[in-house]
Amino acid sequence: MNKIVVSFLLFSGFCFGQQNQEIEKPIRNLFLAMRNADAELLKSVFTENAILQTITKEGIVKTDSIQDFITSVSQFSKGDLDERITIEAIHTDGNLTSVFTPYSFYLKGKLSHCGANSFQLVQQNNDWKIQYIIDTRRKEKCREIK
Repeated sequence: MNKIVVSFLLFSGFCFGQQNQEIEKPIRNLFLAMRNADAELLKSVFTENAILQTITKEGIVKTDSIQDFITSVSQFSKGDLDERITIEAIHTDGNLTSVFTPYSFYLKGKLSHCGANSFQLVQQNNDWKIQYIIDTRRKEKCREIK
């Protein structure tokens, strides 16, 4: 009986880990595309109607165009943009996943700002895509993420 329970726990842990890798893939590719100034990879991580928002320190929510974001990133040189994240939480229900990631953002090798990202992903045709990102940005009390 104990062998069955241990086998089940190992198998379920493996399956959960595989699922998280698939969920994290578009998020990891987002930041890889930013580091490499790769507009095509960047475009591939988003749904067709994705939304990108930032909460200012005054509490105002600003909405940016995904296409403007992609264009902006592609104008940098490879290595200029480096957003380092820690995935703190993943919550999934069917084709919907929420991912919370504190981050530190480096511009040309210097720490620029930090904050947290909240991602909403949807599974479309067996691929996870980013539907919604909202983030905070601050310059104080930043910790470096390796």
